[in-house]
Amino acid sequence: MTILDSRVLNRAMLARQLLLDRADLPALDAVAHLGGLQAQEPQEPFVGLWSRLRAFDPAVLSTLLTQRQVVRTPLMRRTVHLLVADDAVAWRSRHDAMLRQRVFGVYRSELDGVDLDDLAAATRAVLADGEPRSMPEIGRALSERWPTPGPRALGEMAVALLPMTQLPPRGVWRAKAGARYVPLSAWLGREVAPPTAVGADPVGQLLVRRYLAAFGPATTADLRAWCGLAGLPAAVTALREELVTFRDERGRKLIDLPDAPRPDADTPAPVRFLPAFDNAILGYHDRSRIIDDAHRLLSVAGERVVLVDGRVAATWRVESGAVTVSPLGGLSRTERDAVAEEGQALAAFLSDNESDRVRIDPSPR
Repeated sequence: MTILDSRVLNRAMLARQLLLDRADLPALDAVAHLGGLQAQEPQEPFVGLWSRLRAFDPAVLSTLLTQRQVVRTPLMRRTVHLLVADDAVAWRSRHDAMLRQRVFGVYRSELDGVDLDDLAAATRAVLADGEPRSMPEIGRALSERWPTPGPRALGEMAVALLPMTQLPPRGVWRAKAGARYVPLSAWLGREVAPPTAVGADPVGQLLVRRYLAAFGPATTADLRAWCGLAGLPAAVTALREELVTFRDERGRKLIDLPDAPRPDADTPAPVRFLPAFDNAILGYHDRSRIIDDAHRLLSVAGERVVLVDGRVAATWRVESGAVTVSPLGGLSRTERDAVAEEGQALAAFLSDNESDRVRIDPSPR
């Protein structure tokens, strides 16, 4: 069985994440190809798409959101994702049990004695008037019937139990707005696809294909880390004849789509600025193909990072209108120049071309 080293896996990931070469895709197609964008921080998807698409216009993504072609909804890993509407409708039921279990695991003691089916029905009744509500507002309404758990536990559980979406202006370019929820089906004017019968897991098969197209080659543990589901074993088994397999340098089995890109290890990788919680990092259990173990926690701490030669080499932030880069290790003069050039382009994007200021901190000794 062919062994793929970490550099080959890195180049495959960059190609499929549209980070090896910016793509000419429309924003809607890019969101679909990527299997959604992590969007817990509402403005971060704009940077994620700017780094992946040529001539990206943030107003286009805002319009997709207000026109209900993309939605913000809790899904993979129980985090808010920006998804095309078709995927949200098709995938939500397959994530139901995971979403319920993750919230219940946090609030088990508070929700002791609360029938979750009754809670779901009561939530539907609260939202039946079509009025958008924040999670605390939903929780407070439910606490009239269940006063003991408290609004926070009830609100979080309610949002996990029912397919919901966060309404714009939250998630619109440069907008600052709290999260207000309505049922996903009411917002889109169509029902969420019902759960499929136990068996070969057709929705799981779709998730496997879509994951590998955007993240492969990968292990089933990587797949589980991306979606939060338990590895999708029935789906992987059903697709066995469609997939190819490899090994990584540690002997782990990797699955992949046969015709997906796997560029040569020496393919040049340009500097890229990634937003907080980008799925290029969070979409794997083993993140060593893109980030050193010593810096792994940056990816869950909300740090924005810079890729140099395809790997996390710095963090970045905006201070006083300037993109400020803090290297994690030594950068060559050529690398610093490349970081500065890409940082200038990012600064111009973030400021509507009013500034291209970049500051690169000294490398740590």
